[in-house]
Amino acid sequence: MEFPFTILTLAQADNPSDTGASPTPAGGEASSGAPGAGGGGSAPAANPWGSAFIFIPLLLIMVVMIWTSSSAQRKEKKKRELMLGALKRHDRVQTIGGLIGSVVEIKDSEVVLKVDEANNVKMRFAKSAVQQVLSEGEGEAAPGGK
Repeated sequence: MEFPFTILTLAQADNPSDTGASPTPAGGEASSGAPGAGGGGSAPAANPWGSAFIFIPLLLIMVVMIWTSSSAQRKEKKKRELMLGALKRHDRVQTIGGLIGSVVEIKDSEVVLKVDEANNVKMRFAKSAVQQVLSEGEGEAAPGGK
């Protein structure tokens, strides 16, 4: 079994520094080692950035993603601070734990909620535990509730 040397010859023929005669391919054709005979007259210019040039777009994409996510977090934080700053008595709120009640008292870092009208049950929470304001005003009953 004999292997043709065509693959090796093709791989070596693209090398512009090879000026000698290359081995004869299996078809019997001789290739000249003259520069320009293979179609590649001059060597391609070397990239001054090297392989680091590939990482520049990736780095830019990462910077844009980090900036947009931090911008969104800043907006959410500002919105939450405004919501907590605007809390007032009789607002109906929901806590992070899912409790719904009316604001009875507001202190610097605490909120007292009335969670049961019939038994007058009040609970004290950290102000940061308020997730959202459901309704503002006189603490009317929630739709569908009793």
